[in-house]
Amino acid sequence: MSGSAVPPSRAIFQPLLAAALAEDLGLAGDVTSEAVVPASATLRAEIVARTAGRVAGLTIGTAVFGMLDDGIGVEVRTADGEDAPAGSVLATVSGPARPILTGERTALNLIGRLSGIATATRAAVAAVAGTGARITGTRKTTPGMRALEHYAIRAGGGAGHRVGLFDAILVKDNHLDLAGGITAAVAAARKRAGHLMSIEVEVETLEQLGEALAAGAKIVMLDNMDSPTLRRAVEMTAGRAVLEASGGITPDRLAEVAATGVDVISLGWLTHSAPALDVGLDVS
Repeated sequence: MSGSAVPPSRAIFQPLLAAALAEDLGLAGDVTSEAVVPASATLRAEIVARTAGRVAGLTIGTAVFGMLDDGIGVEVRTADGEDAPAGSVLATVSGPARPILTGERTALNLIGRLSGIATATRAAVAAVAGTGARITGTRKTTPGMRALEHYAIRAGGGAGHRVGLFDAILVKDNHLDLAGGITAAVAAARKRAGHLMSIEVEVETLEQLGEALAAGAKIVMLDNMDSPTLRRAVEMTAGRAVLEASGGITPDRLAEVAATGVDVISLGWLTHSAPALDVGLDVS
């Protein structure tokens, strides 16, 4: 099954591409291409998936070529959210040779990174198929790239999580210590939150879960619980709150966790440990 997601706007990703190019070019520019490639040279190249995977970030990554030279043409062959077999052509790039070579690594790094996240998410979603559990990411993302990495998760078939500290209240252990406990923290959060803002409470024990439910929490994060404890938490809650399992969950444990009946499984692994998809640029 393919994933679908609305790509981030150009206003989100163009500054990131510009910063990546600035990092690569420094003050001297692409000294190799300028030294050995004639200024008049043109080329046609293919962006190829060296290994099979789920594609994400293709239109975002290839936008770097237009930033370098508006005479470069890009034809996307595989849409984000689609699966690509090994050896398939994802896009073609044609035009002035120097700027194509200059943008090559920035484009491939971004496409490979986002496609790797999408591929890992696709596998995670498949592992929990039929259980009703949704797969989401976390805030454990590459600084500056969260919008893109969360987009890749959605392209892989995963669900959205909070974007940042600003769009949802998630009361974690350190907050609880400073707020005076779960009941006090939930009450304080309710006073601050608008009617459209969700409030989630992190708990580590079944006793804390009971307090969170009594305080009226509608979303509860079950942190680092083993599967029998998760199963008991689902029984205790009996549908009164959305339950999110999180903390140290790896791909090999997904099916087991999903079978406990939790509603959501959040994995930092998707963005901090998923391997990049191997993609290359081949001159045709």
